[in-house]
Amino acid sequence: MSFMELARKRQSVRAYIPGKAVEREKIERCLEAARLAPSTSNSQPWSFIVVDDPDLLHTVAAATYSGLLSFNRFAAAAPVLLVVVTEPPTLSRAYVRLAAQLKKRAYHLLDVGMAAEHFCLQAAEEGLGSCMLGWFDERAVKRELGIPGRRRVDLVITLGYPASEVLRPKKRKSLNRVRSYNRQAAG
Repeated sequence: MSFMELARKRQSVRAYIPGKAVEREKIERCLEAARLAPSTSNSQPWSFIVVDDPDLLHTVAAATYSGLLSFNRFAAAAPVLLVVVTEPPTLSRAYVRLAAQLKKRAYHLLDVGMAAEHFCLQAAEEGLGSCMLGWFDERAVKRELGIPGRRRVDLVITLGYPASEVLRPKKRKSLNRVRSYNRQAAG
C-alpha cells in the first residue's frame, strides 16, 4: 500500500467487532511506529500504556465519557485503549521546555501528535481501526493507571478491528483553499 493509500484508509473508527481481541504482535508494531516518530530535539516526551485487561479497560473507558458529555461512549467497546502519557522534560532536555516557553509553543503536544498519528497509521496498515480521544477525565485515568502527578495524559486512543470496512468519504477543504506558495493567500 502506498503512503497516500494509507492516508486515505486511516479514519476515526467508533465501532469495533465485539469480542475480537487485537494480537499483541500488531500492538507492538503500532507502538514501534509511534516510538520512531520525530520529536523536538529528539526529546521523545511520551510513554504509552496499553490497556487490554477487560475490567481495567471498562474503568478507563468510563473516564472518557463520564460527566456532562458522553460522546465517547463507544470507547467501552474497544478491545484496547492506548493511553499516551507526556513525560516532563529531563534535566538534559530542559532547553526544550525553555524554548517552548520562549516561543510560546507546546512542542510536546506536536511531538505526541506525531507519535499518535504514527501509531494510528500503523494500525490502519495492520487492518485495525483507531480513534484519538482528547475528551476524558484526566484525573480519573491517572488514578486508575497509577500515573504520577507531573505526567500528563494528552490522548487516549481506541484500537480494535473495525465493525465495518467501509471507508467514509473524507470531507476536507480543497487543496486550493489550504495551499499557497511563498505568501499567505488572501482570504
